Amino acid sequence: MTLQQLEYIVALDTHRHFVTAANHCFVTQPTLTLQVQKLEDEMGTLIFDRSRHPIVPTPTGEMIIAKARQILRESNQLKELVNLEKDTMAGSFRIAVIPTIAPYLMPLFLKDFTAKYPDTHLQIREMESEDIIQALKNDFLDIGIMATPLEESTLREIPMYHEPFLIYSSENHSLYQKSDLKPENLPMRGLWLLNQGHCFRNQVLNICEEKKKNETSSFSYESGSIETLKNMVRSNMGYTLVPELSVIDELNSPKIQRFENPEPVREISIVVHNSFTKETLIEKIRESILPNIPANFQKGKRFVKVKWR
Repeated sequence: MTLQQLEYIVALDTHRHFVTAANHCFVTQPTLTLQVQKLEDEMGTLIFDRSRHPIVPTPTGEMIIAKARQILRESNQLKELVNLEKDTMAGSFRIAVIPTIAPYLMPLFLKDFTAKYPDTHLQIREMESEDIIQALKNDFLDIGIMATPLEESTLREIPMYHEPFLIYSSENHSLYQKSDLKPENLPMRGLWLLNQGHCFRNQVLNICEEKKKNETSSFSYESGSIETLKNMVRSNMGYTLVPELSVIDELNSPKIQRFENPEPVREISIVVHNSFTKETLIEKIRESILPNIPANFQKGKRFVKVKWR
């Protein structure tokens, strides 16, 4: 049994297709097939049911694959521990950021970070929160940047800052230019929301929860991005809630209103699996981000942390 064989069965479980798994492992399909068969022969049991399309693990195979994932993760930990002892950040790391953070936060620090740490290669993608959680658990990601708390026992959260929710209203809306607003002041009619699957949507609904209990209006205003919601408001249609970084250049606009204290905020954290050992990388990412965000995100006003789960 070799680590390479374990990598092959994990890839095959992930992709459920021999050719795709082989491409992922940068080997030919016959090579991967042969090594999987050798491992099955050594184990004395079938790991995959090849009569099914796509192929699926056998019940015994599921247990073997789960253990293989654990072994591979621990093997990577050994390599990371060596690098940690050498105080290096060299390597390639998989990072996912939720869509309501990525376009506003990443440009603030990424260029300087990559220039400062040229041996650190970051593979960055946008993913929704639940997908990030599952990817971290299954070792498909190294780091997530997302809204917390998650209350996941296998994941560790490193809080960075608290980002206020702001009201973004059109000129013909009743909220326009109003001050001292509270969550209970928000009408449900005309509220633009993100599509289901976005944690930001859940947080907005939680902010409006008390009002929601007493109002029966259905939510028919939905979109796929913060920018689309803002554009609809600019077209004199309704209102929405936005994270402050998304309007950092518009804070003096009469379209924007703040909640009165304690204002609702979302906690933004770096999230890793409990087994992740690259503490230096976590700290350097955090150190690169914090100087580039508004001071009130880190301290100052009283706030209410809004959960999404």
